[in-house]
Formats: sequence, C-alpha cells, structure tokens
Amino acid sequence: MRPTYSKKEKLKSKKLIDILFSEGKSVSSYPLRMVYLATELNSDSRLNVGVSVSKRHFKKAPDRNRIKRLMREAYRLNKTVIFNNITTQYALMILYIGNEKPKFSDVESATVKLFDKFIKATKILSDDEKIS
Repeated sequence: MRPTYSKKEKLKSKKLIDILFSEGKSVSSYPLRMVYLATELNSDSRLNVGVSVSKRHFKKAPDRNRIKRLMREAYRLNKTVIFNNITTQYALMILYIGNEKPKFSDVESATVKLFDKFIKATKILSDDEKIS
C-alpha cells in the first residue's frame, strides 16, 4: 500500500459527518482526538478521514491550515498501522484540541498513539459483537 491521502479517502459528506458526530465514539491522545464510526462507505477505500482545527483556539487561517497540513501528513505516513488491523469500513475525523502551535514530531507521535488506541477500541468492539 502506498502512503498517499487520495481523494477517495477524504471525508467530505456532510450527512456522514453529522452522523459521525452524533453516533460516533472517540479516543484521545493529547493534543488530538479522533471520532470514529463503523459505516458502509460508497468508495472502495476502507477509511474516510477528515481533519479539523478549532477556530476558537486559532483565529488566523494560516495557523489552522498549517496544523491541518501537519495532521494530514502524520496520517499519511502512519495509516498503514490502521489498514493492517481493520477489516470493516470506518469514517474518522481527527480533531486538534490543543492550544499551542505544534511541531510535526509532536503531531506524529500523538497520531501513532491515537491509532493504537483506535485499534484497541475497535478490537474490543469486534470481540463484543462476536459474543452477542
């Protein structure tokens, strides 16, 4: 699998985003939080991923854009961790909840921890579903 973040993987559907925030579960690894939901996607990709930074904490658009760029790059480089461990399709939204402008190394390490927590949470859910 190539480390890309293609158009097929991007979370753009307003309906799916609304459902994700109303029914989804979340995991956190400061300064990141991920909201996820197992769902049927229209694309052949196993994941639809979006990133977001709060306007409340970062008033200037260039600051928000830089953080989003860092988050997308950290996802792109580490997405094999998720792809090798899931079988169903998921919609994910990664949110930056910190107050300071981060360095890439901080975002990347938080992303790896976040993905590990996500995998553990989804394994627990899939084991519970098999039991019932």
